[in-house]
Amino acid sequence: MDPLTCVILVCLAALVASGVGYTVARMQDRLRLTSAQARVEEILEQARKGADNVVKEAELRAKDELFKKREEFNREIDKTRNELRDQERRLDKREDNLEQKHQSQVKRERTLESTQRKLKERTDQVEKRGQELDGIYQSQLQKLHEISGLNREQAEQQLRERLEQELSDEVAARIQKHEEHLRSAAEGKAREIVATAIQRFAAEHTADTTVSTVDIPSDDMKGRIIGREGRNIRTFEKCTGVDVIVDDTPGVVIVSAFDNIRRETARLALSKLIQDGRIHPSRIEEVVKETQEEMEKHILEVGRQAVLGASIGPLHDKLVQLLGRLRFRTSYSQNVLNHSLEVAHLCGLMAEEIGLNGQLARRCGLLHDIGKAADHEMEGGHPKIGAELAKRYGESREEVLHAIAGHHDDVTIDHVYTVLVAAADAISAARPGARRETLEKYVKRLEELEAVACGFPGVEQAYAIQAGREVRVIANASQTSDSDAVRVCRDIAKAIEEQLNYPGEIKVTVVRETRAVEYAR
Repeated sequence: MDPLTCVILVCLAALVASGVGYTVARMQDRLRLTSAQARVEEILEQARKGADNVVKEAELRAKDELFKKREEFNREIDKTRNELRDQERRLDKREDNLEQKHQSQVKRERTLESTQRKLKERTDQVEKRGQELDGIYQSQLQKLHEISGLNREQAEQQLRERLEQELSDEVAARIQKHEEHLRSAAEGKAREIVATAIQRFAAEHTADTTVSTVDIPSDDMKGRIIGREGRNIRTFEKCTGVDVIVDDTPGVVIVSAFDNIRRETARLALSKLIQDGRIHPSRIEEVVKETQEEMEKHILEVGRQAVLGASIGPLHDKLVQLLGRLRFRTSYSQNVLNHSLEVAHLCGLMAEEIGLNGQLARRCGLLHDIGKAADHEMEGGHPKIGAELAKRYGESREEVLHAIAGHHDDVTIDHVYTVLVAAADAISAARPGARRETLEKYVKRLEELEAVACGFPGVEQAYAIQAGREVRVIANASQTSDSDAVRVCRDIAKAIEEQLNYPGEIKVTVVRETRAVEYAR
């Protein structure tokens, strides 16, 4: 077979194959279309059924909702009708009340009109009677003037003079009686207040000395304290400003100084050095410096405890530190901080008894001697120094500043709190055991008391008792009478006031008695 024929046959075969393929493809497409149309019909049928169901459910829900709305509407209508009925009933009741009030008002108006008519008639009668009484009064007054021979002005003048004379005598007597009663009541009340304050607050007093002792474990420690050629003790005394006495007294070393803060600092530092065992100049300087810092903290803490104990409110830190320094300051061997706390409590108690501010009174009492913490550094008396320091460090209350400056009568007293502080200060300082005197001064004061009492005529013996706060005088019964004993007692008390200086008060008692003794045999 030639090539051309082969090509033709191949072409025909290809055409036949293409036709057959096309025919097969058209048949497959028709089958797919038929199945798709059937599927679509089925889906549409399901969709129509679903739509019918949804419509039916929606209609049912709508009917239910409509039924509920109708029921709610009916309930609201019923409620509104009930409210309208209640309102109608209330309105009817109000109308009835208004009608009753109107009727009662009409009755009151009628009663008022009749009362006014009667009142007018009585007023006319009273005016008529008043005119008649005026005429009678004028006629009687005219007759009285004719009988007495005085006109109106003269009679009034005599009457006023007589009344003034009678009333002046009566008023003077009443005023004197009232003043005596008030004076007696005031003195009794004052004694009661002071006694109550003293009874409610009584603090112990301990007198500080000028030396402190430090225990040592053995006498060998004395040599270590002195050091080679005395360098340790010289360094210690230079750093602390005290005198260290190392004598033959076994087991102790004495620290002596008039400044109690320095003495306490030295005592603590020496105790630390003894416990540590390392005693040489550099260690001494280190321990003393450390102890001084601890002492400053301790002083501040003591001041804070005093402020809390007195309950006076907030206070500047510098004033708190000055209060703490008073712990190591004494006045006539009385601890100044204890004295200030006692004065504060006494002032508070007395102020509350008479209706004043107790906290303010305690503040005045606690700060009244604050100047004693710095009187060795500033010029002037401690009242003036204390007032300046308190004002400098934020104390703005005039009562407190005046109490500090005037508790020793250095200024004119303008506030009652100053009087309370002065009284409490005298009570705290003058009570037995509060302050200590030297033996010589104490004995001399007792001798002077007895000498003054014995200098009066009729006095046989005199004894100073109760630490010089009472003098018992024995009078000669044959030379003095009872009235003379009263006079001598008063004269002795006056002489003691003029001639002697003493704290507090001294009681003078004159004893006069006659004894008759006989024996029955």
